[in-house]
Amino acid sequence: MTADRRTVLRTTVKLAALTAVGGLLTACGDTGRRRADPGTFATRPGPVDPSGTVDPAWAAGEGPASPAPDAATAAASAPPTADATAPPTPPVLPPLAPGTPVEVAYGPRTGRNVALTFHGSGDPALATALLEIAEQRGVGLTVMVVGSWLDQQPQMARRILDGGHELGNHTQNHQNISTMTPDKARAEIAQCAERLQRLTGSIGRWFRPSAAQYATPMVREQARAVGYEHVLSFDVDPRDYADPSAAELQRRVLGSVRGGSVVALHLGHRCTVDALPGILDGLGKAGLAPVTASRLCA
Repeated sequence: MTADRRTVLRTTVKLAALTAVGGLLTACGDTGRRRADPGTFATRPGPVDPSGTVDPAWAAGEGPASPAPDAATAAASAPPTADATAPPTPPVLPPLAPGTPVEVAYGPRTGRNVALTFHGSGDPALATALLEIAEQRGVGLTVMVVGSWLDQQPQMARRILDGGHELGNHTQNHQNISTMTPDKARAEIAQCAERLQRLTGSIGRWFRPSAAQYATPMVREQARAVGYEHVLSFDVDPRDYADPSAAELQRRVLGSVRGGSVVALHLGHRCTVDALPGILDGLGKAGLAPVTASRLCA
């Protein structure tokens, strides 16, 4: 073999070796880029099967999908969930009109709005049925809730608010608050307020005395000390707690209500549930619109 041929062969061998090394470096450089990108890195099976054949899908850039992450990895990458211990979001209420009295027995007589208010206690199934009737008509009610009822039925607080209604305070045990000592009266108001705050994020805007239509000066003072600037009384009392027939209850309400009226009704009475559709129909025919107490006084 001549020197020229030996030189050509040595050159050819060197070029082949350099080409192989260059290909290896290119492959390592690509792998390095994958590992540096946490958004695209995944462990993939090799491109060669046990027989030594290159997987055509890999060669075409369609390698098999990455294996599913294990439970620990999935939990770590899952989006954060809401804190179950976070306080509830309080309802947003419209501001009251300037000059709204401390004790509201009725709203503006020149308007066409009326407020249907309910003393909150009794069978939750009947209460829910009544709420659903109002919601189907797009009507907001005002529920003056009893604290001991919330102790038994805490889910009703959010159920009432989530239906677009309003909650207020009707004392903890529904006893005759007018005959109590100031400390006892304040405790009755404060205990119900604490339950409303814990369940809804707010004590509510309104306080209504138990076993009385109007609040005495002492009761108003104790309510104000707890945080209630306004007492909600009423001017229409159809006495549904005596369980009249639905027709009679409708007659009592529609015969007494007028613009601005605050009607006192009760949850937990079948006659009230049965009478409510007719009451709403009658109010509509009279050109009166039932709204929450806050909306009445806005």
